[in-house]
Amino acid sequence: MKATVVTIALLCAGAAYAQTSPPPAPSAAEASRHMEDLATLLDLTDAQRAQVQTILQEQHAKMKESFEQARASGTKPDWQQMKALHEQLQQETLQKLAPVLSATQLKKFQIIQNAMHHHMGHMAHGPAGAGAPAPAQN
Repeated sequence: MKATVVTIALLCAGAAYAQTSPPPAPSAAEASRHMEDLATLLDLTDAQRAQVQTILQEQHAKMKESFEQARASGTKPDWQQMKALHEQLQQETLQKLAPVLSATQLKKFQIIQNAMHHHMGHMAHGPAGAGAPAPAQN
């Protein structure tokens, strides 16, 4: 279950802000599976599913465009810049999803995002044995 949540969270959050280059684009089959998993977890209607998919694709495209602009300019964004961009896109996504999802669905989406941030934070700071605190066990 944890792997599924993390996988879906990665789709929801777009490119990981801990990276300085975009991850490889998922295959069409993989993206479809991720969307199906998200639709199941959030109990989306067909109409909601289409709207959510469009919103998440827009977020991913914005993140990809930002990476491409940085690469074209020859600059390498630092951690704070990436984090700020990620947070900005996350807030935009939540604002766009708010009229589409019910309050319960939006809360579930935020929980998935938070799980991804927790996971990505540990990945960005190295394994628990490398000076980072051990992850809390739920």
